[in-house]
Amino acid sequence: MPNKPLDTTLLDHAIIFAVRAHAGTERRSKGFPYIVHPLEAVEIVATMTSDQELLAAAVLHDTVEDTSVTLEQICAEFGERVASIVAVETDEPHQSPDNLENWRARKQAAIDRIAAASHDAKIVALGDKLSNMRAIGRDYDIQGDNLWTLFHSKDRKDHEWHYRGLAEALHELHDTLAYREFEKLINHVFHS
Repeated sequence: MPNKPLDTTLLDHAIIFAVRAHAGTERRSKGFPYIVHPLEAVEIVATMTSDQELLAAAVLHDTVEDTSVTLEQICAEFGERVASIVAVETDEPHQSPDNLENWRARKQAAIDRIAAASHDAKIVALGDKLSNMRAIGRDYDIQGDNLWTLFHSKDRKDHEWHYRGLAEALHELHDTLAYREFEKLINHVFHS
């Protein structure tokens, strides 16, 4: 009896939507298209689930925060579940100047949102955060502590606080390979 073909219609639509939303943007002066990051997040999420809505949310996770796309558009195109997961991954717009105090407040709010989020939203968040941590780990291996000069907060301890807080917020996924890789990278980059 042949296997039923996997229906990737929703994910395919989300990938095309995300490619268009992020068109022409670069990943933090890395020299490659921004869409590489959401696609890596999808790959990570796919190691934990085949749920097409979670995979769609993973590829869409930065569209509201980093493009002109709204949560209402995500909901209309992909449904309430996908939109609610993207909302967990979306930093609130900040009105005050982008100073260090505001950076910490936004990062704490994100940690709190993820800690309170559903299991499904945490899977998507882990895909995003592990992709980010992989990039930081690669850059750290090349640049060492000079890496932190590229960020708004130049203090390594701020980034360690942020990523260890994320690891704690995502701890219910500790039995996944993705979480173990995330924790290993955090410990590598922020070794004492």
